[in-house]
Amino acid sequence: MSSDSGEKKRVQFRAPERLVQQTDTLATVLETDRTTIILSALRDYLRDAAHNDELKQEIAEAFYSDDITFTELKELVGHEEAANFRILKEQLEDEFIDATAEELADS
Repeated sequence: MSSDSGEKKRVQFRAPERLVQQTDTLATVLETDRTTIILSALRDYLRDAAHNDELKQEIAEAFYSDDITFTELKELVGHEEAANFRILKEQLEDEFIDATAEELADS
């Protein structure tokens, strides 16, 4: 959990009352607070999302179209996967440049 020891940011959101009540009940059972339960659920969701192939593809597409940075990509999918996506992006860019150059030379 050392990654959580950095700067904190306050986040406010609205949630269905029943969901908040369930969160509070679980917090009581686990002798903790609502924030701890929500952070744990968010961590689990993000970890699982990084292993979901469809979502990984959407994340990669966001990186390829420069909607997210390499640093943001690494935070979502991990260093190794991010490095693979960066290499593929560079190869795709090189192929596009080569294909465009060939098209221009043929015309």
